Amino acid sequence: MGCADATVSLIDDDVDVREAVGRLLRSAGWKTELFASAQEYLASPDFNGFGCILLDVSMPGMSGPELHSWMREHAISVPVIYLSGRCDVPISVLAMKRGALDVLQKPVDADILLPAIADAVEWHRRQCQRSDARQDVADRLSMLSTREREVMDHVIVGRLNKQIAADRDIAEKTVKVHRGRVMAKMRVRSVAELVRLCDRMAIER
Repeated sequence: MGCADATVSLIDDDVDVREAVGRLLRSAGWKTELFASAQEYLASPDFNGFGCILLDVSMPGMSGPELHSWMREHAISVPVIYLSGRCDVPISVLAMKRGALDVLQKPVDADILLPAIADAVEWHRRQCQRSDARQDVADRLSMLSTREREVMDHVIVGRLNKQIAADRDIAEKTVKVHRGRVMAKMRVRSVAELVRLCDRMAIER
């Protein structure tokens, strides 16, 4: 079930839970990191891949929800699954407000935990792919000059070269040059492909 390029981090102060869940995760094929506290997790090297976090609610020092709030404040998008000794309504509401994907009660059954992890990891994979795609488009856009960006904004709404030339008070030949540079820098072969790229950045048309 697990995949070699994903990491599941378990943060729980109970050594028995860490050992039992850690064995389960490794046996299911997940790359696993175990932490005894939120502070220990924060002291570890920055995580740049994708995966998910299994987060105990009640821990000495910084609690699970407090760590989750810190992650949100620092734009850390790794999905969180809460583990709690008592899954009452207030805990569940608090977890969901902070953006947790699930709240599971300990001891958690493998048939419930493993699918939840798989769903969380796949969610994070898709988020990372979308983020990478948006960054790629942003990098291409940053290469455009001010005039090229102006021409592109007209092109993606379907305006013709002569219309753009009249609107910007420049020669139609100049528009063609800028348009060609836009297509080259954005690495597209058609206006339709250019529009799709701009859609990724939610550029208004």
